[in-house]
Amino acid sequence: MASTSAKKINLKSSDGEIFVIDEAVALESQTIKHMIEDDCADETGIPLPNVTSKILAKVIEYCNKHVDAGKSDGRSVDEDEIKNWDAEFVKIDQKTLFDLILAANYLDIKSLLDLTCKTVADMINENQWAFE
Repeated sequence: MASTSAKKINLKSSDGEIFVIDEAVALESQTIKHMIEDDCADETGIPLPNVTSKILAKVIEYCNKHVDAGKSDGRSVDEDEIKNWDAEFVKIDQKTLFDLILAANYLDIKSLLDLTCKTVADMINENQWAFE
């Protein structure tokens, strides 16, 4: 008989903050999935030395939304709703967007990497990207 509570995973950001998230959310990241499979997950948390707490919080927000949208609880998932949410999610400053790209790449979250890279490409095409 399956437990009603989801298994929790602790993630430790580069600045030492611990995030406790559902395993299903953690498994959105192929990097974290492999760390769990390799038994690198313990009570102190899976160390993520390349991701700050600010960026990890954004990554978790993204993964939570996409895991919730993927649940089949009888309601149909509105793809337009997710696309609109994604569009709002990436309305952030360029530094944060760049940090999200790096985190998505490091954590191997293909959908987030695709979204953030497409956002940068769109900004370049619309001459909104400030090259520094």
